[in-house]
Amino acid sequence: MERKDNIIELQHIRKCYVRDTPVVDDFNLSIQRGEFVTLLGPSGCGKTTILRMLAGFEQPTAGKILLEGDDISALPPHARKINTVFQKYALFPHLNIYDNIAFGLRQKKMPRDLIEKKVKNVLEIVDLEGFEKRRVDSLSGGQQQRIAIARAIVNEPEILLLDEPLGALDYKMRQEMQLELKSMHQELGITFVFVTHDQEEALTMSDKIVVMSNGVLQQAGTPQEIYRRPANAFVADFIGESNIFNGAKTAQRRVAFAGAEFECEDGYPAGTLVNVMVRPEFVDLTEPQAGTLQGEVISSIFKGNFYEITVQSGKYEVVSQKNREIAVGTPVGIAIRPETIHNMPRDLKINHMTGILDDKLCFQMHDVSIPIDAAALDADWTQADGQVYDGAGQVIETAGMQVELSFSPADAQLSDDPEEGVFQGHITTIIYMGDHYSYCVQGKNQEEYYVNDEYLWNVGDFVSVVVPPGRLHCRRVKEGEQ
Repeated sequence: MERKDNIIELQHIRKCYVRDTPVVDDFNLSIQRGEFVTLLGPSGCGKTTILRMLAGFEQPTAGKILLEGDDISALPPHARKINTVFQKYALFPHLNIYDNIAFGLRQKKMPRDLIEKKVKNVLEIVDLEGFEKRRVDSLSGGQQQRIAIARAIVNEPEILLLDEPLGALDYKMRQEMQLELKSMHQELGITFVFVTHDQEEALTMSDKIVVMSNGVLQQAGTPQEIYRRPANAFVADFIGESNIFNGAKTAQRRVAFAGAEFECEDGYPAGTLVNVMVRPEFVDLTEPQAGTLQGEVISSIFKGNFYEITVQSGKYEVVSQKNREIAVGTPVGIAIRPETIHNMPRDLKINHMTGILDDKLCFQMHDVSIPIDAAALDADWTQADGQVYDGAGQVIETAGMQVELSFSPADAQLSDDPEEGVFQGHITTIIYMGDHYSYCVQGKNQEEYYVNDEYLWNVGDFVSVVVPPGRLHCRRVKEGEQ
């Protein structure tokens, strides 16, 4: 029987720990035999949860994990042809290198000569032959990591899972180990699934990068695809440095953003609202009259192999990378070649929350209680004498009514005063859009609120979401409506 190209398939994976709130939601991914796949995303995005479900340490709440077509979702770790290398190497300090590597083989009661042959082979692969009798606590961090990898691959797994294995190493050693891991992968020919939040590691080593945010797969593709043609503003912002703007297609090959119109190569039809990405290395700084945009240099920072130059053009900031310094205060033009402008579908987020009205016309959701004024009600409703009337003048019984509350991200702002806003939570993502920041705030019940704010906050900040009077809209949820 011919073996499938896809060694792993994750189908509609959902994982919940608390109530029905998912930490991973409707996750679908195929991994081909022999691929080096990296799960990439910020802390808390669900990438380690995916790895633990692959390893068998966690089981999905819903969905299937297929290994060569067989459902292994409920199999324990020891029944899977999968080995895991953790960030904490978990080596046995009382055993030398040889005995650490041989431990699993001895548990399987393999013959001594076969164990010796296998250990010698993997020591050559990790470039530590001759170190067999050394104590593990005498080794550097990079050498200990190699021993952890050797102990995993000596069992000849079909799949090797690596959970941020380079996180404890310094920068230079991490770079060396990236190349070592890539070389090992090519030599072994087995499937690697690697977890990291470090984009450089992902771009350096991977055949496929899987970008995650808040438990959802954002994009899967080659490093070149992810970098050059990100699927959305989150991916564009997370991978590399980016200039990201709200824009609109004005014609088949024309797009307007940052206060000007540019030629581009993307094929969205005229009138489409888009997010526009331009990498800083593709922003050309010219004499003022030669640029499509004009501005003034407001910062010029030496970054080693380039200067990061920020230009203020009207209300927008545009970042360029150049091999020479340009003095602050210098007037410049900004030119961008059509092939370097990447358009992405704009995510027109509107905040929607479903809850119940009480007898005092307050919106109730979890522990949130918001008084609803007449301006927020459906257009044909009126409020008088404590009663709510429909368009025909009939009294509406609002107590217990299921309603949807909504507001636009542009109509809200953030505050550090928990009493000022109607919703509270921690900031999970930030995307700079040229003239404002786009925030995602996660409440304690995992609900998410989207806010555009001109001021810079930090990921993890506890904030209050302030929605001015008249900017909330409340509508009745009709029977059968989800």
